[in-house]
Amino acid sequence: MDDKHFFLQIHPQDNVLVALQDLPAGMEVRFGDKRFRLISGVKAKHKFTIEPLAAGADIRMYGVLVGKTNVDLPQGETITTENIHHAASTFKLGERKLDWQQPDTSSFEGRTFMGYHRSNGAVGTANYWLVIPMVFCENRNVAVLKQALEEKLGYSKRSRDYEPEVDQLIELYRAGATVEDILNADVGTSRGPAEAPRLFEHIDGIKFLNHQMGCGGTRTDSDALCGLLAGYITHPNVAGATVLSLGCQHAQASILREEIAKRDPGFDKPLYIFEQQLMGTETNLIQQALKHTFAGLVQANQQRRQPAPLRKLCIGLECGGSDGFSGISANPALGYVSDMLVAMGGSVILSEFPELCGVEQELSDRCVDESTALRFMELMKTYAARAEADGSGFYANPSPGNIRDGLITDAIKSAGAAKKGGTSPVTAVVDYPGLANKPGLNLLCTPGNDVESTTAEVAAGANVVLFTTGLGTPTGNPVAPVIKLSTNSKLYERMPDIIDINCGTIIEGTETISQVAHRILDYIIQVASGEVQSKAVQLGQDDFIPWRRGVSL
Repeated sequence: MDDKHFFLQIHPQDNVLVALQDLPAGMEVRFGDKRFRLISGVKAKHKFTIEPLAAGADIRMYGVLVGKTNVDLPQGETITTENIHHAASTFKLGERKLDWQQPDTSSFEGRTFMGYHRSNGAVGTANYWLVIPMVFCENRNVAVLKQALEEKLGYSKRSRDYEPEVDQLIELYRAGATVEDILNADVGTSRGPAEAPRLFEHIDGIKFLNHQMGCGGTRTDSDALCGLLAGYITHPNVAGATVLSLGCQHAQASILREEIAKRDPGFDKPLYIFEQQLMGTETNLIQQALKHTFAGLVQANQQRRQPAPLRKLCIGLECGGSDGFSGISANPALGYVSDMLVAMGGSVILSEFPELCGVEQELSDRCVDESTALRFMELMKTYAARAEADGSGFYANPSPGNIRDGLITDAIKSAGAAKKGGTSPVTAVVDYPGLANKPGLNLLCTPGNDVESTTAEVAAGANVVLFTTGLGTPTGNPVAPVIKLSTNSKLYERMPDIIDINCGTIIEGTETISQVAHRILDYIIQVASGEVQSKAVQLGQDDFIPWRRGVSL
């Protein structure tokens, strides 16, 4: 059958079709002037050939090379990890291709969001205080400050308390219940006590970060950590910070201050740095940190939301738990949002360099000048070579979940992932952990790892992150709202506690990419204004993982 509801050709040059729903073996396919039957059943999100292919032939999707056949494949055969392998086109410096079709943004003309205006001209979508360790040795002291401050000031997350279930299980055990009795028990779903009211109405939270870095690794890693932490301290969503240092570690406070000055030469936020080896007892350290933090909170609470133009938004683009629909629903919708924001003077960050494998030529051609293109190609080649040297090239990027849901080569995954970046010119290419908030589309070198990449995008200036997922992932961030978008409606219905927006309507044909993009941008404005909390914020999903500059896919 020739029906857009059953399968899709993404690009006219593609020689495989994407199944939009489960298709049975033997089903007749009518595609243009071709008539054939499926050799075997094809699960939704997977792909099948539209012509016979000899061993070693190219597999093309999104108009690019995404794999090569291992064996002869007949027409109507499902492609799998057994019958094809990863392949991607080479790339070189080409001509600039800067023409792009700017989307109509008239419906957003004059729109603003309510944000926190900082002295350097940046605008925050939230107002947080940070408590940060310079080295893992201080993680415990950060935890002590969290225990002392969080609940008392009304920032602990108690939207769901599972202690009543534990109490019921304890009672069953004490009453002599068997293992089977316990497993079959109908434990309650009562909520815990309501959250205490905030003492500081205009502070969205105190975020207590921890990490396993700062010493013992390479100086490159500790310097990068200082840059990353400086990115968070200078971030427009952050009002001020308390920093705990041991004193003898590689990641010195002096390096942190230098990195802060690089990002914000006129930095004027409250910043309190305490060095334990100089202060002596833990009691003295904690008491001084508590007093200064409280005083900083009093100052931060004086700030208020004010109208800001949409060009002050810096959107981080992320995907995780991707599936075979990611590249044809949620990711293109984000690409349309990206183009709209760029057309209005805003900033967009596309990262996850292992997931740009195969689309390097297109992206380098879109760079505004040759030096920017060369920078991108250099970073991609260096990263790929490092991965190969470590015995795990980009071909190893797709996870078991990706493969199960149709992303069977890295190039297939990458071609769909790159759609998040839209079609506008690339205005900047930035290496980790630098700032990537220049107006237009910024490329930021990060791993494909969801949390490492999101952590880096926020340090680079993203004040909102858009995160697409086909399988479901709860990833969030301590200071920037992460908006989760599902690629399919089944996920949206199955995991409503973590998904904000459903893009599966594109697959079902009830909405266009443009319509979904407009809906997304409306939601971004509400979140950026503090009118709506994203699901990740509601859950207190504060994921923070600095990237050790080794191979991470």
